[in-house]
Amino acid sequence: MSHPGTPPEALYFVSAFGREKELVLKAVEALSRKLGPVKFTSEWWPFDFTDYYTPEFGKPLVRAFFFFGLRPQEDLVQVKHWAYAVEQAFSQEGKRRVNLDPGYLLLSRVVLSTFKDFAHRLYLGQGVFAEVTLIFRGGSFRPLPWTYPDYAHPATRDLFNRMREEYKRLLRCSSTPMAGG
Repeated sequence: MSHPGTPPEALYFVSAFGREKELVLKAVEALSRKLGPVKFTSEWWPFDFTDYYTPEFGKPLVRAFFFFGLRPQEDLVQVKHWAYAVEQAFSQEGKRRVNLDPGYLLLSRVVLSTFKDFAHRLYLGQGVFAEVTLIFRGGSFRPLPWTYPDYAHPATRDLFNRMREEYKRLLRCSSTPMAGG
């Protein structure tokens, strides 16, 4: 028989992209006022896996991942709304200039948040859905049939594997949340 418990805190991150690195950095800084300081930033990569965003953003797009601290998993709904508010604040003439997609990492999976429903997504409340997009199996994060190509890419999975090691270190070193907000 199972009993209610407290799940481990998660390592929160945001995938951020846009046409201008400086603007993306300003948006992440604005988000960090709620989410806490950025602990690690990935390298910048071209965001060219899809043309879905071209009508809104134009081309070319650049992207980086920004990792924050540990927070309760149930904060994902609030974090998604914080990111949305920042996107809206940086919009111009009804078009976003930055895209901020928050999620979190656990030892067993990477979870993304979205406002879009689909068969493999679970509703969390307040218009937010969650998707397990990578699972840890056989010593590495692995994509699932619905995983976006950019998350399935070996460089992205390598990044999450490295951050999983950092997450393990944070779990050993801290029994309290690292990020404010």
